[in-house]
Amino acid sequence: MRYSLAAGAAALIVASTLTAASPATAAPSCRDVRAPVTVLGHREVVHGTLCTPDGGSPTVQLLIPGSTYNSAYWDYPDGQHSFRNAQNRAGFATLAVDRLGTGDSSKPLGLTLTSTAQAEAMHQVVQGLRSGAYGLSFRKVIIGGHSLGASISVLEAATYRDVDGVLLTGMTHRANPAGVAAAFANFIPANLDRKFGLLYPPGYLTTAPGKRYASFHAPGFLSPSLQALEESTKDVFSPTEAADSLGIAVILPYSRLINVPVLSVVGSEDRAVCGLLATNCSSAESLREDEAPYFSVPLDTYVLPDYGHSINLAPNAGQYYSAVASWALEEVGR
Repeated sequence: MRYSLAAGAAALIVASTLTAASPATAAPSCRDVRAPVTVLGHREVVHGTLCTPDGGSPTVQLLIPGSTYNSAYWDYPDGQHSFRNAQNRAGFATLAVDRLGTGDSSKPLGLTLTSTAQAEAMHQVVQGLRSGAYGLSFRKVIIGGHSLGASISVLEAATYRDVDGVLLTGMTHRANPAGVAAAFANFIPANLDRKFGLLYPPGYLTTAPGKRYASFHAPGFLSPSLQALEESTKDVFSPTEAADSLGIAVILPYSRLINVPVLSVVGSEDRAVCGLLATNCSSAESLREDEAPYFSVPLDTYVLPDYGHSINLAPNAGQYYSAVASWALEEVGR
């Protein structure tokens, strides 16, 4: 299925029907995972939450958050903005991870951490999911990410070719320099933020207090309660992660090495990747036209209207959750 907004309404109806008819009607079962990995010559730990639908699933979605986010991005507790829960209800298992440096994962020195190292860690997690190292084994793995996490997904899938599908959200190959610069202007050293403190490992950045809406959500609607929740769960990233993320995964056509189906999703008002001199995000068709040259595999696209960069918190995010589930069912299977 090649996604377009013209076909989107029918696809969403199908997806909703599939979700409602899924045998995964009971609450998903979730467990903490502490995955040992070796990167940068050191033994580290990737923390995540592995959730499976009632009855299990042979397919798992490995979900990687973007810069200044952790695994909470995929599972906000407000009852309406849980990508994780939507995928579990659709019959897919999920492992939402904290990138190295964030959440409950290991925190190496920031300036030693790159997206290439993160991709190497994710490759080891993929192998663990297949082998049953975390208590359950999965036959199929979809790697998915948001923003920086999407770039890491590109690096992992293109380098190791060990996954069955790739979900990219908040990332295109023609970024908006003005939008990226505006977001970077809102970053401060994590040590200067009271949430992290002076003892946090050096080399990491976070958003200055009160700047997350402008950086990641404008001009979409985000309620005051969700803004507070978003601020309370914010995290960090290292500039060195951004360097090879942009240099390899975005600027170079490295994504052409991916050998499995890809779904690209953006918000129509994403100031980081959309704009006159950047990607045309006005429709799924225009997104696919701009992105297709960077892939040698089937590319599906979906544009969530009227929202900025961090689409998991959009008022209409459920439409995108359903579109992802429908794509995953058709292109990868469960």
